[in-house]
Amino acid sequence: MDTNQTIKRIAIQGGFGAFHEIAAINYFENQDIEIVPRNTFKDLFHALKKNQVDFGITAIENSLAGSILPNYTLLQESNLNIIGEIYLRIKQNLVALPGQNIKELREVYSHPMAILQCQKFFEEYPHITLIDSEDTALSAKKIANEKLMGIGAISSKLAANKYNLEILAAGIETNKMNYTRFLILEAKNGNHLNSEINKASLTFALSHKIGGLSKVLSILSYYEINLAKVQSMPIIGRDWEYQFYVDVEISDMVLYRQSIEAIKPFTSGLQILGEYKKGKTVIE
Repeated sequence: MDTNQTIKRIAIQGGFGAFHEIAAINYFENQDIEIVPRNTFKDLFHALKKNQVDFGITAIENSLAGSILPNYTLLQESNLNIIGEIYLRIKQNLVALPGQNIKELREVYSHPMAILQCQKFFEEYPHITLIDSEDTALSAKKIANEKLMGIGAISSKLAANKYNLEILAAGIETNKMNYTRFLILEAKNGNHLNSEINKASLTFALSHKIGGLSKVLSILSYYEINLAKVQSMPIIGRDWEYQFYVDVEISDMVLYRQSIEAIKPFTSGLQILGEYKKGKTVIE
């Protein structure tokens, strides 16, 4: 990675203390960064396309909830370049203003995915009403700013610390193997050629013909390209045609380049979304 000490502006989805910020801090470790919160993923991509920030970080899939499909569409339409990835172990916490206990809480706010991940914990507290909000960190911020007693939020430890909230219960997620994969995007395509590239993300369309996808996958296999992920989405307005998003692992760059040329005749709109180093896994 670039070790230039110029401050890098990083757009994240959510408020300060969101899991996106934790992922950004760990990816750009030992570098000077400025976190630029954006409420929605659309806002995040807009900031990148308008060069309001240098980089963006966006969740793309969760080990429990699966792929975040709208973000694949945003990625393809943006023409932005993926330069990296990081996997973050998601730990959810019940937070509130200090001096309270769980029995005193009436409502708990958080993002719907976070609530879903903690459903079993709240079965023990039927008096608490769970309410969907736009973001985990913004829920914590609202409690702090408005000094809401009797109200809790599900958020990261970072958010609790930033907004001076107390963690009433830590690690309340049902499944402890809960990981989110984040992609790092660059506002301006730069020169990121390096010998550490061992993964790539591709997208292409296929008509609904027998054996279309199997031909492409067979070619990749022939060139010893390991498939890390295959995600399909119907193309709106084109019956029975699909857009595929494929992550491949690269052990030989020459074979990888040859495989790309070999699959072109069997695809349309083939696009390399990014070539990068496989991401590390971080436990918050």
